Amino acid sequence: MHNTKPRAVVLLSGGIDSTTTLALAQRDGFAVYALTFRYGQRHEQEIEAARRIARAFQVAGHEIVEFDLRRFGGSALTADIAVPKDRTPSEMGADIPVTYVPARNTIFLSFALAWAETLGAYDIFIGVNALDYSGYPDCRPEYIAAFQQLADLATRAGVEGRGRRRLQIHTPLIQFSKKDIIATGLSLGVNYGLTVSCYDPAPDGAACGRCDACLLRLKGFAEAGSEDPIRYQRIEKAAR
Repeated sequence: MHNTKPRAVVLLSGGIDSTTTLALAQRDGFAVYALTFRYGQRHEQEIEAARRIARAFQVAGHEIVEFDLRRFGGSALTADIAVPKDRTPSEMGADIPVTYVPARNTIFLSFALAWAETLGAYDIFIGVNALDYSGYPDCRPEYIAAFQQLADLATRAGVEGRGRRRLQIHTPLIQFSKKDIIATGLSLGVNYGLTVSCYDPAPDGAACGRCDACLLRLKGFAEAGSEDPIRYQRIEKAAR
């Protein structure tokens, strides 16, 4: 039987935010085409997590695109720079952290635009969140609005817009707290045991419990009144 659902490209990193975004896109009736990147990231285990999630959600398609941002470096995720540990929420939001990967979301969204155009899809979902990651310049509403303008100018759908739909960038989590994101996902039946968030996991996959991503994740689960199902090396300082 022909699938009449509208197609959407969903950026899927393998973490909580992108997985919840995928669940929301499916809830809203889209046939999801998941897009994951192997870009030389330190926490490459997230790619296998994305595979698990794509299988669990039975997405219509899943592409893993490879390029190496380690050639440029400039981030704790793509260079030999220490991942910050044991930071408070105020410290996390004080400035742009070294875990910011220069232009990463711009690169990701550009690939998403290319795939959406070839698929005949008019919707792109990205799980950016401005509250927990206020220090990341490419997670802000202003950035997404600017990229939407770029999409309007740089795509066939945008240029030939009369009588056609334009490509739309969806950011359903942008004003959510981590608590809200987790609560939303749990209400949709998301299995967060499939996800990976840690920036500096152990070789066996256990999360460090101390990097910014782990601390925000643990805080979100605690505030949502739920237990985080993944394994941690240590969590004594995490929930604060």
